[in-house]
Amino acid sequence: MKLLIDNNLAPRLGRGLGALFDGIHEVVHIRDKFGTGSLPDEAWIEALGKEGGWCVLSADRRIAAKKPSRDLFLRSNLIGSFPLPAVTRLPLTSLTARILYLWPVLETTAGAMDRGCFEVGIKGNRLRPIA
Repeated sequence: MKLLIDNNLAPRLGRGLGALFDGIHEVVHIRDKFGTGSLPDEAWIEALGKEGGWCVLSADRRIAAKKPSRDLFLRSNLIGSFPLPAVTRLPLTSLTARILYLWPVLETTAGAMDRGCFEVGIKGNRLRPIA
């Protein structure tokens, strides 16, 4: 699985998960992949779509909910996991624990779907589709 951590989540989360899964999965923070400059969502979404096989973890739920971002995201064959605000407000250790708890679900979703937007809730062991 290839997972991009978006700007609205800590670079340490991406780097920590990247180190943990090194050699198994490619996990990278957006700053480490595309640099620290301002990059519009459309640019990185299109770039990941062209590379193929990417999943995204982002707290920017507008990407999943509002056109035209959602349409571009889905057309680019990306799978997005979007934590609820209650999840993103957790301390970094608890947020990381939540992501690790759901990691098998993220892997299964990445293997079974070619695109989609999913909500990461504070409880449970499932991702909920964002309509």
